[in-house]
Amino acid sequence: MSGTPPYREGRLCEGRVVVVTGAGRGLGRAHALAYAAEGARVVVNDLGVGLDGTPDPDSPAARVAEEIRAGGGDAVAHGRDIATADGAASLVRTALDTYGRLDTLVNNAGFLRDRMLVNLDEDDWDAVLRVHLTGHFLPLKHAAAHWRAETRAGRTPTARIINTSSGAGLLGSLGQGNYSAAKAGIVGLTLVAAAELARYGVQVNAIAPAARTRMTETVFAETMTSPDTGFDAMAPENVSPLVVWLGSPASDGVTGRVFETEAGRITVMEGWHPGPTEDKGARRTPQEAGETVRKLLAEAREPSPVYGAG
Repeated sequence: MSGTPPYREGRLCEGRVVVVTGAGRGLGRAHALAYAAEGARVVVNDLGVGLDGTPDPDSPAARVAEEIRAGGGDAVAHGRDIATADGAASLVRTALDTYGRLDTLVNNAGFLRDRMLVNLDEDDWDAVLRVHLTGHFLPLKHAAAHWRAETRAGRTPTARIINTSSGAGLLGSLGQGNYSAAKAGIVGLTLVAAAELARYGVQVNAIAPAARTRMTETVFAETMTSPDTGFDAMAPENVSPLVVWLGSPASDGVTGRVFETEAGRITVMEGWHPGPTEDKGARRTPQEAGETVRKLLAEAREPSPVYGAG
């Protein structure tokens, strides 16, 4: 893993307070270090669990916070479960009690319990949606409540939320029905939050990253291998510059967007748009509906394949 980025003057997030969930390893750690390098004070959240969400005695949040402090930055660890109301509320309180403010929330925490749908049990479905989707909603809700209160007190913030979706949420991924559903839900949550929270000075965007983390290095082992020399395309540090920019004042006016990002590539995802359409102006028979659908599909673009389907 890359170490702490160098600290420098004229930094993009100077003085801002940033919360990053799931920041003990992988993408979250890279984001926390990158924000610190740009002058932010960072709340490093990590529950410290294994890849499947079971308890891990070696909690990494404190290690990352110490790494930031050792590099000249300012950070505090938070180890509670942000997929609970109390844990999410305490996350926001930690930022406010420690630093007196909150400027940016990066929702990143997650884990996998992959199964083909016929083998996916209810517990694995619920657990993945809880951590990914509820674990986005609750920190967002509590941060938004704080920013609403600030706005009503005449202190409209320059606030930012960056959510973490996935290509699995945009296109689907074989063996990941629970994960794909959660990540698709995060896109919908992002769009609603961007619309509802704009009046409080909050911009909300999402990323769909591809990088080498505990969740991908086994599932996609061949493409996630670190090269011996040259550009490490799958290093999580490649994703963090976009996340830092989105969480800074420099991103003014950018909200309600989803970005795919990996290696050196950034793509603005355009989502669902109306395609070919035909209005009869009256009710169709089933046969007529089928004929219309066949005609419209012949005019429409082919969808991108689900990941793992070829």
